[in-house]
Amino acid sequence: MIGIDLVKISRIEKFYERFGDKALKRFLDSSEIKLAKSANTIAGFWATKEAVAKALGLGIGLKCSFQDIKIHKDANNAPYFTLSKNLIEELNITDTSLSITHEDEYAIAVVAIESSCKKNRILYHN
Repeated sequence: MIGIDLVKISRIEKFYERFGDKALKRFLDSSEIKLAKSANTIAGFWATKEAVAKALGLGIGLKCSFQDIKIHKDANNAPYFTLSKNLIEELNITDTSLSITHEDEYAIAVVAIESSCKKNRILYHN
């Protein structure tokens, strides 16, 4: 399953200017906020959570909230994400990967999620 999201960094800056720390707390936990030191990073984190929800086929809503997705950085400062136990078990998640990039005024996140759940997503038509 693959998800992608594109965010205009200025949109996130306006969101933060309007709501301050409440804006960040809406979609990030305290450990993620510590990692988010710039508008670029915050936008990348927003794009990541949206891309994850898309890859899961759920969107952000009742079955998958922003809090079900946690963003981290490894020893090399590369981002990765973890999912809530509930999502992993319900969807049989076996592996994940993440790439975030920034170009000019945009942040883009691409997510790949592997699941042992066999869903036939090939659709046939006449």
